[in-house]
Amino acid sequence: MNCNYFLDLFFYNFRNDFPDLPHYDSSEWDWLKGALSTVDRDYGILNKVFHNITDTHVAHHLFNSIPHYHAMDATKAIKTVLGDYYQFDDTPIFQAMWRSTTECLYVEQDQTRKGVYWYRNKL
Repeated sequence: MNCNYFLDLFFYNFRNDFPDLPHYDSSEWDWLKGALSTVDRDYGILNKVFHNITDTHVAHHLFNSIPHYHAMDATKAIKTVLGDYYQFDDTPIFQAMWRSTTECLYVEQDQTRKGVYWYRNKL
């Protein structure tokens, strides 16, 4: 049960609640859009437990074969290259999970771009 909780906490918070990230259907998704639709998060002491995959997640998706011991340097480098495309959420992890559970209730299609969806919290 604890393992499942941490898997939910770990993976769900990387993708499912960040309001600035779109979701794509198969007509719009490609590898780069998918890689740039991930979020780095600060999990505090758990960053070390998880070999920094939590705060170097964007770099992991861009360069999935990079060893974890180079991920921090890679993240520093890509921040300058990506600029506004780099996503970081400093919301505390339990607060972010609560936000995911209570506010990310459904996705809605973008009004101007076909195949692009956004999380919404009101029915």
